[in-house]
Order: sequence, then C-alpha cells, then structure tokens
Amino acid sequence: MSADFLIELGTEELPPKVLLELSNAFTAGIVSGFKSHKLSLGEVTAYAAPRRLTVIIKDLDRKAPDSEVVAWGPPTKVAFDGEGNPTRAAEAFAGKNGIEVSELKNNVENDGQQDKLCVRRVETGSQTRSLLSEVINASLAALPIPKRMRWGSNKEEFVRPVQWAVLLFDGEVCHERILGLESGNTSRGHRFHCAEDIIIESPDSYAAQLQKAYVMVDFSRRRDIIRAGVTTLATDFGGVAVIDEDLLDEVSALNEWPVPLLGQFDEHFLDVPAEALISSMKEHQKYFHLVDANNKLMAAFITVANIESKDPSQVIDGNERVIRPRLADAAFFYKNDKNATLESRRSALKQVVFQAKLGSVYDKTERVAALAEILAPFTGADASLARRAAELSKSDLVTDMVGEFADLQGTMGRDYGLHDGENAEVADALFEQYLPRFAGDEVPSAAVGTTLALADRLDSLVGIFSIGQQPSGSRDPFALRRASLGVLRIMVERNIDMDLTVAIAAAAKPFSSSTNETRKQVLTYIIERFKSGYRDEGISPEVFASVSALGLSNPLEINMRVQAVHQFTLLPEAAALAAANKRVSNILAKQLGDKTPEPVSADLLQDAAEKTLATEIDALASVVTPLLEQRDYNAVLQKLALLHDPVDQFFDQVMVMAEDAAVRDNRLGLLHSLRRLFIGVADISQLVPAK
Repeated sequence: MSADFLIELGTEELPPKVLLELSNAFTAGIVSGFKSHKLSLGEVTAYAAPRRLTVIIKDLDRKAPDSEVVAWGPPTKVAFDGEGNPTRAAEAFAGKNGIEVSELKNNVENDGQQDKLCVRRVETGSQTRSLLSEVINASLAALPIPKRMRWGSNKEEFVRPVQWAVLLFDGEVCHERILGLESGNTSRGHRFHCAEDIIIESPDSYAAQLQKAYVMVDFSRRRDIIRAGVTTLATDFGGVAVIDEDLLDEVSALNEWPVPLLGQFDEHFLDVPAEALISSMKEHQKYFHLVDANNKLMAAFITVANIESKDPSQVIDGNERVIRPRLADAAFFYKNDKNATLESRRSALKQVVFQAKLGSVYDKTERVAALAEILAPFTGADASLARRAAELSKSDLVTDMVGEFADLQGTMGRDYGLHDGENAEVADALFEQYLPRFAGDEVPSAAVGTTLALADRLDSLVGIFSIGQQPSGSRDPFALRRASLGVLRIMVERNIDMDLTVAIAAAAKPFSSSTNETRKQVLTYIIERFKSGYRDEGISPEVFASVSALGLSNPLEINMRVQAVHQFTLLPEAAALAAANKRVSNILAKQLGDKTPEPVSADLLQDAAEKTLATEIDALASVVTPLLEQRDYNAVLQKLALLHDPVDQFFDQVMVMAEDAAVRDNRLGLLHSLRRLFIGVADISQLVPAK
C-alpha cells in the first residue's frame, strides 16, 4: 500500500545563486532517507522558489517491509562442553538474543562450514509516518550550507530563518518538529499579491493552489517564462536580448511571480565601453542587456519584476532611475581613468601585495616580464612586445573602473592600452592574459597574449610552491589548479612545442627558496591536471597512465601520444597487444631488471614463431622510426597493431625461459626489442587494468 507525500519548508528569501543546489540536495536527501528504510516510491517532484523548498513524492510505501534478521553465535563445540551443557559463551548469546538457555539446542544451524548457534527472527518494518521527522531533519542537516544562521531565540540553524512547514502524508496533516517549528498544512502566498495563509489540501493540489496565490513554485517554468518574456520584449524593441544562463538562473531564483519589463537609458552612456555598462547592469541590477543586428549594445535593458503592477510604467521608471547613477558612475570612472596612462600607474602596484613572501604586484610584473622574454621564442611572439605587455599587465587593477567592477580586469587594460597608444598586440595581450577564464572558455589567439598568459600562470605556480603554499585538498586560494589547466590548454591548443622543465626553471630563477624538488613538484602538479581534462573527453585513466609512465614534460607531446593511444584502444587488436606487453614487461623486469640485453642473434633463433616475430620486428622498426621522428604516433600504433598475430603465436609456441642460456637470453632480447617498439609511443602495458 502506498500514499502521496509532501514537505514544504517556508523561509525568508533563500540565496538565489544556490537555490537550485539546495533544492536538489534536499530532494536527494529525502529520497535517500526513505530508500535507506527500503521504502519504495514513485515519481519525485522538486519545487524551488525564493521562499520555499518543496518535495512531493507519489506512491510512497506506507510501511517498510518486514525483514529477517539472522544472528550467528559461537560454534557448537564452543557453545557446549563435553557433557552437552551450555557454556558461558552460549549463555551470553542467549541473553543477548532474548531466548531461553534451554532452547539453545533448538537453535543450531550450519553456516556452510560448521554448526553454530543461530537465531532467526522477523523484524516488523517501520510505519512510514513514524519516519518522516527523522528523514526530513537528516536531509536538512546534510544540506551543503557553508555558513548557517540562527534567528530569534531559536537554537536551530539554517541558511535563512524558517517561517513555516507543510507536511502531508497519506491524506493527513502531519505535526512534526522541523527546525524548531511544528509542521502543519498552512503555507503562504506571494508576499505582496497574496499576503495570507494558504491551506494546502493535498500534494496534487499544491502547485495549483500556490499558482492562485501568485507563486509559481516550478523553477523551470519561471525560467521559461522569463526567457520567453525577455526575448519577446527585445524583439519588439528591435534588438536581441543577451541571455546569460547564470543570470537567468539567478533571476529565476529571485522571483515568485516573474514579470519582464523593458527600460531605457540615455544613449550618451554608450560612449563608455560596453563591457562596463553590461557589468553594471548585470552584476548590480540583474538586468539583461540588448544588442542590435551588428552586435552593438543598445541603450535599453530588461528587468524582471516580482509583481504584476497595475501601472508597469512606474516600475520601469523606478528601474531607470536606479540604473542612471550607476551608469553615470561608470562614465565618470572611465573619463577619469584616461587622464593617467597604464605606465604611470605601475608605481601604485608597489603598494598592492601579491603575496606577503612574494612581494607586491609590481614585483610580479617584473618577474613575468623577464619570463615572457624567455618564453617568446617558443610562442613565436616578439620578445620586446611580450615584455612590454607583462610590465603593463596589472596596471588596470588600480584604475577606478576595475576598482568598482572587478570583472573588468583585462578588458579595461586593453581599452586603456589602446587609448595610451600602446602597440595593438600589447593591448590585446592585456585582455588575453586571463584566458581561459573558465572551463570551455577560449584560449589566447595571439602570440603576445599567449606568452603573457603562460608567463603569468607559471610565475604564480612556481612562486607559491616555492614558499610551501601549494594546494591541499579543496584549499586552493591562488587558483593554481585553474592556472595549471590553463597552461596545458594554451600549450596544446596553440601548439606550443616547449618542455615545461625549461619554462619552470626559468620561472624559478627569481625565487631563492625554489629548489630542484620544488620544480619537480610544480611539473608533476601541472601534468597531473591532464587527468581531469581527459576524463571529460572520455579518455580512460589507463590511457593517460600509459603515456605518463614515460616521464615526459612537453604537454603538446603528451597530448599527441595520449590521443594516439586512445585511438589505438579502439582497435580490435589493442586488448591482446596490451596484455602481451604486460606479460613482456613482467618477464623483462624479473629476468633483466635494468640491464639491456645483447642484440638479437639470428643464429640463435630456433622456432618458426620466434623467427617470424623477429622478422616482423625488424621490418616494422625501419618503418616506424621515421614516423616517430615525424610524431605521427597514430600511424606508429596502427603499424604495430600488425604484430598481434606474430606475438600471439610466439607466446603460444615458444618457451621463453629455455634451458639453453644463450637461447633464453636471445629470446629475452627479442622481447626487449618488441617492448622498445611500443615504448617509443607509450607503455601500453599500462592499458591493462590493475586487478
């Protein structure tokens, strides 16, 4: 027998950026809690609105199933003495399991190995109604809330003060203590349109009842309404709305009853860089901006109100009055900033601490400038332009515009650089130094920007490691994981053919505390970041391990080999050849260790299978050598796949460990030649999963 369940937790306005995360975690916790009691359940629906988290479950078992509990005791030879009398061990077992000592001989079973005391009993499953408080409160306690708050005189803690709780099950109102409140069936409508209690009749009527009370509880529906409304308003105005998905989620989390409205601002503000205006509208006011057919910013915005006003023009006017001083501030900052050059602002960076042990931001730009000159030949950049870009790279941090809108770092650097008459490549590099900013973002497109982006990240990595502040666990205050991923992506996607040991050594020169061990740690840390990227591409950890085993330190080289090995694993011969290489690796490690065997002697080849394998190895060696020089690793592995049959026949027909020492050593030499062919690309024995 089953019934429907509903829990609604009503609160003050929840943090919009984590509303969905809280909703998903709350729902998952409740479902997991019920399943832990072996309860079956049907469709699960989660609702998330600014002032409520709701979970509705259809067809939830009214009662947990009965279960058999088996308690095994000591073996009979321990439970009874030589005369058949119960021992203390038997008496203790009887007392623990609530049976009479005289009944022990009736509770003997064989566990498959020996006779033991055994008690079987059926435990009646719990009534679901009795589990509700436990499951709900456990889920709330486990929510990912970094900082909880208290309110009033309550001892309970939550992300926001809790105002009400609705709990229905099996057609009844359930009264339980939830975060200090007694649950019931009374919810609340929209704060302004329907500021009154709503008596929830059933889980089925819940969404419709709140809809009448001007609350759209379905997050996805609010999201769709906002997207459609914003798009339509922009089209009617003759433009296109730029809908940032994160902003859309945030606005959906801020409104119970979303009503998109279009407002305008004075066109003279468009003289300010578009990025600054967009930042002001998006970050401060949660507005969507519009662009024209040429992708130019328009003097209009779309806001989303949380009320259905009888006079929308007043709401629009209020928003226009709010945004006007914001844009005026941006215009003032922009005009004022241009009175000083980026070069003249460099000295102000001496007062900005990068890291206490690593000096100021000015010091960092000096280090990065020197490193950029060293890296320029590898990236194809003009060394003097790379140095200049590095010197100016952080000057925009002390401008008024970036001081107000931190997300404009780099953007304003490029704009002010062009205004100052700096070389266009230098100005572009001031923006491109931050690319990629996040997963999926573009990498720098120009050589100078590429050089600066690499130099800046490598300086941070080596510097922080040199003072022993490398990331640990989830702690990564200097975002070195992201910096490492950026280095790898830039070098791979921009085809930078450079050994990282060279770059890291150059970056380490200014740091007296940097050691050989530190540099090795930095290299290992960066290369290990490849793992997560390849995992996202669907490339197995074993593929990366096969290349990593070679100890390479050129990301471009590593990536080419990983991609080739990944393609190799798709061949039908791959699994058998990997297993054979594993076998060869084990034999050579055991028999030769680090010793290199003598070259294979044709005169000592006896069996047809070993002669065939030797011939194939010689033939392929001459073919793959030039391919290796050309770094055509795909072609190399495709050629080596032809060894599948000869290798199988060798192991089927040839005894490697022959009694004749000369023959045995010759066969080991043959296997060494086979392994050396594959190891030119990767150690494919690593493709065999560990048992």
